[in-house]
Amino acid sequence: MKPVETRQLLEAMAHLEIEDLNCATIRQIAALAGMLEDVSGEQFVHLELGNPGLAAELQGIDAHCKALRSGISNQYPNAAGIPQLKKAGSRFLKAFLDIDVPEHGIVPTVGSMQGSFTLMLLLSQRLAGKDTMLFIDPGFPAQHHQAKILGLKSVSFDLYEYRGEKLRDKLESILSAGNITGMIYSNPNNPAWTNLTQEELRIIGEMATKYDAIVLEDLAYMGMDFRTDLSVPFQPPYIPTVAKYTDNYVLLVSASKIFSYAGERIAMVCMSPEVCNRHYEFFAKFYDMPSFGDAYVFGVLYCASSGVSHSAQYAMAAMLNAAADGELNFVGHCREYGRRAHRAKEIFKRHGFHLAYAHDGEHPISDGFFFTIGYDDIDGEPLARELLRYGIATIPLKSTGSDQKGVRVTVSRLCDDPTFDALDQRLAAFDADHKTK
Repeated sequence: MKPVETRQLLEAMAHLEIEDLNCATIRQIAALAGMLEDVSGEQFVHLELGNPGLAAELQGIDAHCKALRSGISNQYPNAAGIPQLKKAGSRFLKAFLDIDVPEHGIVPTVGSMQGSFTLMLLLSQRLAGKDTMLFIDPGFPAQHHQAKILGLKSVSFDLYEYRGEKLRDKLESILSAGNITGMIYSNPNNPAWTNLTQEELRIIGEMATKYDAIVLEDLAYMGMDFRTDLSVPFQPPYIPTVAKYTDNYVLLVSASKIFSYAGERIAMVCMSPEVCNRHYEFFAKFYDMPSFGDAYVFGVLYCASSGVSHSAQYAMAAMLNAAADGELNFVGHCREYGRRAHRAKEIFKRHGFHLAYAHDGEHPISDGFFFTIGYDDIDGEPLARELLRYGIATIPLKSTGSDQKGVRVTVSRLCDDPTFDALDQRLAAFDADHKTK
């Protein structure tokens, strides 16, 4: 395609009131790409929005339809979750993470987005003086946005320079101030696709216990470190989790990516017994219910959405059970993302790009849903702009809390040969126009 003129790009950004792509949301960048498609008359290669690129699991669809036909649509769901989902969630965590989370601690949310938003609200209230969230970055930009919307103080650091034992000193330097109420990260990581090692998870867990910080571990892409087969239920190796090293944890388990069920907006908040049952003086006065779990479900979630779609809960319960029974290999299905990432990385590298986050310690990162790309020494924001001119939509790494120069790539919409061919051709043109400058 003929590159979009810089003037046209700037006009489109001005129309959408975007001054800096570092500050734009993913949805805004997707809208910008859509506007430029109209300008150019060409379909863009969309690497910015992580919509699942696989079909939704049939076990979920069948259970969903059955639930709707049963007539439950006229019934409000229990805000704490239907018994079938709570039981299936507890069993699923035992099957794949080898941890024991009682059914009481399993609570459905309208996607992990609602889970992290409402949990950060509650965490900000639990203890006087603990008013700050720690983001172990890079991370999902929307979660930073959530803290901002809540008026919650936050601090962050880029994990890039603090792998292994270096992580302990970094966490110690931040947590010792005593104001951190919680820590949040994703594993595998969005956007870098790095995976925390057992040593690093142990360090995070020990620091959380030492300084009474509650870890929010976002497992949106659980099991997708394809360097190890993590697909067999109730057998090692199990999916790594901080829950092995502290009682101060809440896990976010979403159906969006592992089951390709993003459109139904359902996830689970999975609270350890110690977190769920702990009493706080503020909760007793403010919510008239002292425990974290009750304040969360009946004080916050109920007001946020009055529960999660009844039928979607039945769907997720069916998929969780099928996975735990060994009838649904969700990890195996998601390996397709690894194959796409491997092919896309080769195309980028062939045209002068490099991985911004390339290693987990001494090991190359896994191929998966995301990866990060840089070009020469160009900052992420101007690189994202230039790629848009060539019909490729990405997001700059700075928006994820990263200190590295580059952009995030998601492979979910690289679903056929023509799209890969378009990526190849446009990157070739980009490289030809930029490598001598």
